[in-house]
Amino acid sequence: MAVRSDARATAARPSLTETVAVYLKPRVLVIMFLGFSSGLPLALSGSTLLVWMTEAGVNLGTIGLFALVGTPYTIKFLWAPLIDALDVPLLTRRFGRRRGWLLLSQFLLMAAIVFLGLCDPSVSPLPVAIGAFLVATASATQDIVVDAFRVESLDESEQAAGMASYVAAYRIGMLVSTAGALFLVAHEPEKSANAVAAQARESSLQRVIEAAVGAFSEFLTRDLALVALAFVILFKFTDALSGAMTAPFVIDLGFSRNEYATIIKGVGLAATLIGGFAGGSLARAFSLPVSLWIGGLAQGLANLAFSWQAVLGHDAAWLTFAIIAENFTSAIGTVIFVAYLSALCRNPLHTATQYALLTALAAFGRTYLSSAAGFIAAATGWAWFFAICAGAGLPALLLLALLQHRGHFDGLAPAKN
Repeated sequence: MAVRSDARATAARPSLTETVAVYLKPRVLVIMFLGFSSGLPLALSGSTLLVWMTEAGVNLGTIGLFALVGTPYTIKFLWAPLIDALDVPLLTRRFGRRRGWLLLSQFLLMAAIVFLGLCDPSVSPLPVAIGAFLVATASATQDIVVDAFRVESLDESEQAAGMASYVAAYRIGMLVSTAGALFLVAHEPEKSANAVAAQARESSLQRVIEAAVGAFSEFLTRDLALVALAFVILFKFTDALSGAMTAPFVIDLGFSRNEYATIIKGVGLAATLIGGFAGGSLARAFSLPVSLWIGGLAQGLANLAFSWQAVLGHDAAWLTFAIIAENFTSAIGTVIFVAYLSALCRNPLHTATQYALLTALAAFGRTYLSSAAGFIAAATGWAWFFAICAGAGLPALLLLALLQHRGHFDGLAPAKN
């Protein structure tokens, strides 16, 4: 069955013109601009925060524990049913349900960022942790809405391109203002509007309960559901573990904050953009399991470049290569992985809740499994730490092999045109 699926995918591979044209479709462009709105918050509660803490003299163990401020990303499915079922007073009537929640999350995000900016880690890490937690909560809410909008508004053949554009804009959004991107969504997605109409006669509480129960029960009744959920948790774990300590590692080697920022915002950003579009092309050209194999292997092996960096020490040329490799492969893996998650969410009544559940599970590795990264690095040294990070990708690949063997992907591959 897997062989026939791969053969059909090969025969249906799009031409170069078709591959480029999909990125210029209006709905894909809208998703790209919405990516701006999601880029900045994760950086503020992630790598930027880690550099800030390192320069303030906070110890590695505590810095590693700061991964826990990402908890909202792992539990966002708890309030996702509210977004699927409820309206935002005033905003929903004027802009629609999805846009109303998007605007609300942006207002909350702005306030949280201001609070975080007023904190000082050299005085006390606690207010910084609270501020970062608030940013992560507002950001997670925004992600719920944007992800649901993307899944509902794009055709199956546009999902990979939409995610590639989203990843590219996501990284650029770390550098530029994002407020204007919200108003580019002119209409509610048709699928979402139909779902809202279907719920019109139900009470708010009834809609919330149905969204929550229906989303979980519908997914868990699928064949190999638990194996698929374990795969979702572990696929990006290799990235999460290494990413939790990359910034402290670079600073510990003697690189300045400006040197690191220059590489990340220069070649690192370029590698991410190219990797995102490469991932979109792979997802359109190959079957879903083959694409996941490519992404999973690539993002794991890239960690070995940092192991060699630890041996070389302060070597700017190799650090540039290592960051290019990490950003490029991580972007490929992210685009393909989200194409898979999107393929799992096809019911417009439960889009936000199901997608939030899946991405929350994916964030579990980033938040909890990687929270001990600082202690592992301190115990093993940097070279062995990144080798362990590379090996952390193997369990996901074993699950991928099982899912592929059992025919899990047969009904999930997006249509290619």
